[in-house]
Order: sequence, then C-alpha cells, then structure tokens
Amino acid sequence: MVSDQNNKNRDKALQDRVQQMLDSDKDFSSYAIKARVIDGEVQVSGIVDALAEESRLREKLTKMPGVKRVELGLAVSTDGAIDDNAVTAEVLEELQANPRVDLRHVGAKSVDGTVFLMGRVNDPEEEREAVASASKARGVTRVVSQLKSKPGDGYDENSLEAIFHHQVNNDGEDGGTRIF
Repeated sequence: MVSDQNNKNRDKALQDRVQQMLDSDKDFSSYAIKARVIDGEVQVSGIVDALAEESRLREKLTKMPGVKRVELGLAVSTDGAIDDNAVTAEVLEELQANPRVDLRHVGAKSVDGTVFLMGRVNDPEEEREAVASASKARGVTRVVSQLKSKPGDGYDENSLEAIFHHQVNNDGEDGGTRIF
C-alpha cells in the first residue's frame, strides 16, 4: 500500500514537472498541451503546428529524469486552411533555408499533409537534413523520403541515359514542384 502511494506521488511530481515545462517552454506554451503520468509513462495530448514540434517534444521529455516512456497523442494542425500547394511551398522554403540541402537536386510534393521528398542527395546527412527541414513546415503530418544517393564512380551526367531521364523528369514538373 505504501509502495502504491509512493508511485502515485512520484507520478504526480513528474506530471507537475512535465506540465510546468510545457506551460513555460517558448516552443510549446502557446499550445494547450496536457500531460498525464502513469507508472513513469508520460502521455501528452494536444495540437501542434508542425511535425518537427512533435519530435522536439519527444526529445525533451525522454531526457527528463523519471520518464520511463513517452506516448504522444498530438495532432498536427494549422490555425487556418492550408492546401497541398501551400504545404509544398512551405516545405520548399524550409529546404531552401537549410544550407546542407541542395535544391538543385531535391524536390518535394505534398499530398494530404504527407510530404514526399524526391531527387538525389550527396550523402545520408543531406537526406536527414532534408527530412528535418521538411518536418518544420506547417501542415506536414508525415515525411516520406524517396531520395536516392548520387551514384558513385562511373556515373556520367552527360550520358545518353542521364540526359533522357533528366528530360523525362522535367516533362513531369507541375506548379513549381520538381518531380524526379
């Protein structure tokens, strides 16, 4: 019985610390995010504007002492209506703002909040940067990377095959979204 009460007290103290962090953190205080703790598991519910905020919150919570597990019940939603073209435009802005992402080779398209990254990257780090940047845009609920690593030795951008594929891909462009 005493052990159960100690666990409840620990959970209550952790819940208070988590809620305090949510209410005072500049990134999360504008959202009405609520926390609950049961047996060291932090359960959070609410709405955020971007997928990146969900990832940032998970990271902060897992670093808090006493947290055994984190369960996020967050919805990604914007204050107003945002269509696929607007999401794609915001994703492209975020990609452009990241100096580690080369927009000459990376494109994006949004379908119902899911962003598909397409094209070629120089290395896995550039792909991680592109995914992280895309997840910062409002309205993005999921990021799917279809990025390919640039072929190594023997790849010739001026080969007949490369020119053909480049032309076919250019023919598929629509509304500023680069399709590769």
